[in-house]
Amino acid sequence: MPAISPALLEAAESRLDQIIADIQTLVEVETPSDDKDAVAEGAAVVADLMAARLGLEAEPVVVDDVTHLRLRVGTEKPKVVVITHQDTVWPTGTLARKPFSNDGEALRGPGVFDMLTGLAMAIHAAKMLQEAGHSLYGLSIMVTGDEELGSVTSRDLLLEESSEARAAFVMEGALDTSLKVARKGTSNYTVAVHGVAAHAGLDPEKGVNAGIGLGLLLPEIAELGDTSMGTTVTPTVMRAGTTTNTVPDYAEVVIDARATTIAEQERVDEQIRALSSRVDGAEVEVTGGVNRPPMERSSSDVLFDRAQQVAAAMNIGDITGEAVGGASDGNFTAAAGIPTLDGMGACGAGAHAEHEHALVEHIAPRTALLAGLIAAHLDPPAAG
Repeated sequence: MPAISPALLEAAESRLDQIIADIQTLVEVETPSDDKDAVAEGAAVVADLMAARLGLEAEPVVVDDVTHLRLRVGTEKPKVVVITHQDTVWPTGTLARKPFSNDGEALRGPGVFDMLTGLAMAIHAAKMLQEAGHSLYGLSIMVTGDEELGSVTSRDLLLEESSEARAAFVMEGALDTSLKVARKGTSNYTVAVHGVAAHAGLDPEKGVNAGIGLGLLLPEIAELGDTSMGTTVTPTVMRAGTTTNTVPDYAEVVIDARATTIAEQERVDEQIRALSSRVDGAEVEVTGGVNRPPMERSSSDVLFDRAQQVAAAMNIGDITGEAVGGASDGNFTAAAGIPTLDGMGACGAGAHAEHEHALVEHIAPRTALLAGLIAAHLDPPAAG
């Protein structure tokens, strides 16, 4: 195994222009998650890029018409899994008004931070190890196509691929420059109230107003949160009624719930499902549930310590870690007992926002850090 030394950082710095060129290639193929054809086109571009840089062929895996990629080196279960996604939240056409740009300080463009820079970094980290003479046997790079939709079709694929892994590295963007060592679990619900329609002027008393039923539930739903535990339960999108002169027979609210522990996630789930209406004749229906379990800090402790050691050996500087409210595919691997370290991708800000950007100065150091961590876990030191 090549020494974990400043040589890896020098190698990353020497290929920075190529990394940025590949990021531009990825950004300029628009891949909104809800457009399966666009996602398939993006996967083909990623596969071509992997072949060009690594000389390896990625395997397309199509689940319910969503295209994912798996680049596995070797025939056995991988020991290191690098988790990426190439779908974005940006609709087709965004590139026309928000083209890729590089002013020397920051890269901009749809998906550049979340997470196309991280995807390019993963490919080049593997290339650097190849060039240093390190075998990539036991490495898998997963590129999913529905992460922004909750990884509905890729979750089982990710869990199967990482089931025997020593480490999973998730290429989501960093929080400023901090790695993400814990994430809240996410749950999504729709709470619907069913009432009875009636003419609002002729006989409103014959109706059962679902809108009022829902309105009375909203404070009760919000109070399910617990700030002392870091649990949030937030009513978001809501609707009721059909016409201005009709008592609404249907109303609904979408709920975003987040928790730091599985116990809190289960408590919220139980209490949401127990909701009932205080309006006579109205019925409550709850759909949805847990999407991603929490990524608890214990899942990242060992890998975070190793990251600090590798960074010190490369003279990269201090590495810090933060717990965040957002979720990622790292929640799945962590909950399955796989050591997981997240936020390994771009440093920057603006995921899903107009000011999305990736900072150029951190691309090479973070690529080197990833390469060092992959090498360390493909060939871990012998016991004793």
